[in-house]
Amino acid sequence: MRRPGPRAAASDAHGAPGGTPEHGGRPGHSGGAPAAARPAAGRAGWAPAARATLHCLTGCALGEILGMVIGTALSWHNVPTTVLAIVLAFVFGYALTVRGVLAAGVGFGAALRVALAADTLSIAVMELIDNGVIVLWPSAMDAQLSDALFWGVLAASLVLAFVVTTPVNKWMIGRGKGHAVAHRYHH
Repeated sequence: MRRPGPRAAASDAHGAPGGTPEHGGRPGHSGGAPAAARPAAGRAGWAPAARATLHCLTGCALGEILGMVIGTALSWHNVPTTVLAIVLAFVFGYALTVRGVLAAGVGFGAALRVALAADTLSIAVMELIDNGVIVLWPSAMDAQLSDALFWGVLAASLVLAFVVTTPVNKWMIGRGKGHAVAHRYHH
């Protein structure tokens, strides 16, 4: 079992985080950010990592599918379709996190910063895997919306992206980064 460090031990009579001696003992002032704004680091389980990845996958899949559908329906070439899908994956991924953080009463600018910190690496890994599968799968880039191959490869790529990204999110949450940053806003 891990023993709490000096920051975890510093609290007032009500259990609220207090300051550390190196910062004058001021409550909530240890390292520049209020105690509530600092995510906790420590062991991360697979369940929180899977939930974080599923959250990320939802936004990525919405953007990815919409981008692929738009590009394919407009008969765009592969590169602009892929670029649109990636951009929309980031937009939808960030938007879901911003929406949740805004619901906690945080301003838009702060909510956007939380989303960027929480989701950027997760979305990037997911998009790398997802688009890599689509590009490398024979004939997938030539499939049309009416082809089972289009939907099958897209589904397989998203499943593989989930499997690869979950350990990344576990690692980040264990270090107080990634979705650990956004999690404190979800009550």
